[in-house]
Amino acid sequence: MTRSTRDDFPAFQVITTRWMDNDIYGHMNNVVHYSLFDTAVNGWLIAEGVLDIHKGDQIGLVVETGCRYFAELAFPDVVHAGIRVAKLGNSSVRYEVGLFRNDERQAAAEGFFVHVYVDAATRRPTPLNSALRAKLESITS
Repeated sequence: MTRSTRDDFPAFQVITTRWMDNDIYGHMNNVVHYSLFDTAVNGWLIAEGVLDIHKGDQIGLVVETGCRYFAELAFPDVVHAGIRVAKLGNSSVRYEVGLFRNDERQAAAEGFFVHVYVDAATRRPTPLNSALRAKLESITS
């Protein structure tokens, strides 16, 4: 399995690990990786101005996810989460995220998740709005 490098990702979010992220084995528990994926993507969308979690008409719901682990992460590491879009559909997006420990060049873990964008009120799938689509196209690999 080939590990991605930082050069494989067009966007990044920096996330500080927390004491509670470590498990009894002294490294980050595997479930925390999924939280980091979600935090990285949604944080990036908010920072880019294309997601309003309180008043927006459209939200993304996770329908599929996965992760491959290559190296340990642990508190007090700083995680640099690389983000790219692997597939952009009418109402869905496959995000791929690489988690990089501190200044390391190769990913410690790589994952993906698929968002289906829905109307915030009805929870029915809806086409990506133009601002969101344009921003996602800018990080499509």
